[in-house]
Amino acid sequence: MSWVYLAGFLLLFVGLMVSIALHEIGHLVPAKIFGVRVTQYMVGFGGTFWSRRRGETEYGVKYIPLGGYIRMIGMLPPRASDDPNKLRSVSTGPWQSLIENARAVASEEIRPDDQNRVFYRKPWWQKVIIMAGGPFMNFLLAFVLFAVVMMGFGVQVQKPVLSVVSACVIPAAEQGTRDCLPSDPKSPAAKAGLRPQDRIVAVEGTRITTWEAAQKLIRGHGAGPATLVVERDGREVPVNVQLIAQDRPDLNDPDKLVKVGFLGVEPTQVMERQGPGYVISEMWEMTTRTAVAMVDIPHKMVGVWNAAFSGEKRDPNGPIGVVGAGRIGGEIAASSAPLENKIIFFINLLAGLNLAVGMFNLIPLLPLDGGHIAGGLWEGLKRAWARITRRPTPGYVDVAKLLPLTYAMALVLLFMGGLLIFADIVNPIRLSG
Repeated sequence: MSWVYLAGFLLLFVGLMVSIALHEIGHLVPAKIFGVRVTQYMVGFGGTFWSRRRGETEYGVKYIPLGGYIRMIGMLPPRASDDPNKLRSVSTGPWQSLIENARAVASEEIRPDDQNRVFYRKPWWQKVIIMAGGPFMNFLLAFVLFAVVMMGFGVQVQKPVLSVVSACVIPAAEQGTRDCLPSDPKSPAAKAGLRPQDRIVAVEGTRITTWEAAQKLIRGHGAGPATLVVERDGREVPVNVQLIAQDRPDLNDPDKLVKVGFLGVEPTQVMERQGPGYVISEMWEMTTRTAVAMVDIPHKMVGVWNAAFSGEKRDPNGPIGVVGAGRIGGEIAASSAPLENKIIFFINLLAGLNLAVGMFNLIPLLPLDGGHIAGGLWEGLKRAWARITRRPTPGYVDVAKLLPLTYAMALVLLFMGGLLIFADIVNPIRLSG
């Protein structure tokens, strides 16, 4: 393992730890603004490596750098008053005992003057803001990082200026694997005399300014004669071409072949800086794709299991853990790519990881942030309905009743995290395939 690889691993690992720290700040700041007493702010789990107390909060770093947390008092409300008409006010089942023990532990942190500083007493909208602060920070960090790349470095944009004019027609299955053979037919572009540096400005009378527009018109035209207008040496020149129908990858699903009109040219690719609107639209599209991918997590984890224990190929688009992300960071650093490309890849990877962490935390299940957000929203709906129907104000949403499910979900998350770390070690995702 080279020192460059190790440096890349550590750099991405530190980037993830900073992201975790900022996630917890996203909870900490609104909690303090709304007057909730926060006793701890920690990055990591396990024993304390370093800590310092400032005011009423202990800030520190734990030995196991796989997450973080803030400790707010009064997360669990006290048990509602017993109904005197009931024979037994408290169930003696094992789950109820677990819940009551958790309530007792939570109540020990509450001092006599903290009654208005406990989390459960806060208005529902403040609870939602506090718990949504963490994922929001991940989304904000992802946006900033993507903006640095798209607005600072730029993105590759295809221009309707021809960089390559294919001499022949090579079947899609053999594309990129061989050169032209004497038996291959000439491409429509070669027959029509198109040249590199020609700029396509119109297809069948429709003016275009982007490669995507030209590509759509050519592919949609199908086989048959077509008229192009290209800009060559400062003049617009009409060119008659005889398009043919060829199987080519679908633009929306590259694994699927569709029969489309074929010309036989490739566009010029340039790095072009974008504006804030482009970043917002791309962020929205990536967020949508990430949300859809979250639904498929159980199936993806089955694939991770098979890759870890059956030697199956790891899905490059599947989930990865901290170790896997670090290994990819090492590969980026050790690759022969230009330094600027490494920086862009690194920033994009860290931004994508923040986007995924933010989306994952919004899953409406405890102990994830989304579970607490759902509880706050449910409390708000109940109280709004009570006002509309002029009923007594309902009590606080009792998340303590969901502790058995919370512990079960915590075990699932621990298992998933352990499985990802194991798979990242024995069968990692590699950029080089």
